[in-house]
Amino acid sequence: EAAGDAGPGPELAAVIGATVPTGFEHTAAEEVREKLGSASRISRDRGKIYFEVPARSLPQVHRLRSVDNLFVVVQEFKDYQFEENKEDALKHLEDLVKKLPWTDPLKVWELNNSLKKKKTKRKKHNLQGPASREKLSDGGEEGGADQNTTNDQEDCAQNAADTETPQGETSRNGAEEEEDSEAAVQAGSGSGTEAGDSGTGGAEARALRFRVTCSRAGDKHSFTSNEAARDFGGAVQEHFQWKADMTNFDVEVLLNIHNNEVVVGIALTEESLHRRNITHFGPTTLRSTLAYGMLRLCDPQPTDIIVDPMCGTGAIPIEGAAEWPNCYHIAGDNSPQAVKRAANNICSLLRKNESKDSSTAQGVPLDVIQWDICNLPLRTGSVDIVVTDMPFGKRIGSKKKNWDLYPACLMEMGRICTPGTGRAVLLTQDKKCFAKALSRVGHIWRRAQTVWVNVGGLHAAVYLLRRTAERAGEARPRC
Repeated sequence: EAAGDAGPGPELAAVIGATVPTGFEHTAAEEVREKLGSASRISRDRGKIYFEVPARSLPQVHRLRSVDNLFVVVQEFKDYQFEENKEDALKHLEDLVKKLPWTDPLKVWELNNSLKKKKTKRKKHNLQGPASREKLSDGGEEGGADQNTTNDQEDCAQNAADTETPQGETSRNGAEEEEDSEAAVQAGSGSGTEAGDSGTGGAEARALRFRVTCSRAGDKHSFTSNEAARDFGGAVQEHFQWKADMTNFDVEVLLNIHNNEVVVGIALTEESLHRRNITHFGPTTLRSTLAYGMLRLCDPQPTDIIVDPMCGTGAIPIEGAAEWPNCYHIAGDNSPQAVKRAANNICSLLRKNESKDSSTAQGVPLDVIQWDICNLPLRTGSVDIVVTDMPFGKRIGSKKKNWDLYPACLMEMGRICTPGTGRAVLLTQDKKCFAKALSRVGHIWRRAQTVWVNVGGLHAAVYLLRRTAERAGEARPRC
């Protein structure tokens, strides 16, 4: 795409940082290699990858399916030595601002803005009102849940309810057991384009507004993330003569501290990319990025029939239909409200496809139906892949019910899946119950891989199961 013509100079390179669902870092790295031809480095701080691309590739970067948030790296310190004394440590962070190579990252940020403006002119009618600026709460106070803006329930699969550190997985910058803070000290380059302005003319007319968001993980720091964000932000303000604004900012400077690893970056996404497909949220809507990771794990092939028997709002099959249109996707749920929400989300996807290219607007290879998970109206051995987010037993159902539900589900999934080649990818936080259920159906399912993920602060697992060659009887379990 000819985004390059907005870019300054011959060839501007950008080191991009991306936050991804924890556990799916390798999946994201594979996607980056496949679609952008770049090698990724997976951070020690889980939930992040880094890769280098020419700045003109930014549009393709924004189309990655496995990344939540993107930022351009200003500088990375692999082994930053913090002073033991709090005042000294904070003073060093302040002094760092003047030494950082801001020029190219800010050019990348400007280029990113010009792309964003082209996009928002087309898409303004889709915004969910001012609250959809996820940043309002994205960095949160320490311990505050991430992204609880328009729909506090929408963000995380299954049950972000009872968690001590709900920001663990999804805070903009990824680290588990971390604090997140923002300081209303803004950052900008006098030359920067005004975000939200329709052109560059008059960009100098006002100072850019900025904020600093700090995420910190590790127990050897003498300061809090709040203090780091405040002092680092003060130095940014002084350096650029920008204006601090917590909510209506043009630039978000990110300070990620993970033990002795320090990364300074500038945010390139306003709203997490995982919200791309869903317009009607349920109590436990799964992130699109996690849905993509789960689907990719089972390696869908053209003409595969892929079923999500507990589809909720349809995040998995909608992601599947968008990325694997040569497969046929069937979504079902026993809840009429869930089926209705999923149908609404599918309609939104159809409308989006039509507006993209009305000349060749086609349907999506996806149907949604209300059914009983233990008595699916599907022929024995007729399905290639089952991918679903199983009830955690917190927001939906109960742990007690899962002891009956899980084995019955696994039996029925085994019945509909093709012996020998069928596979299932299942997400659950109720790992003990799942392990027990799996041991009861070992003749039908073999566990091939387990990916540990963090879902809204809950430690969950994604299991890849392979269907054995044993034929399943027609007798159906009752649940």
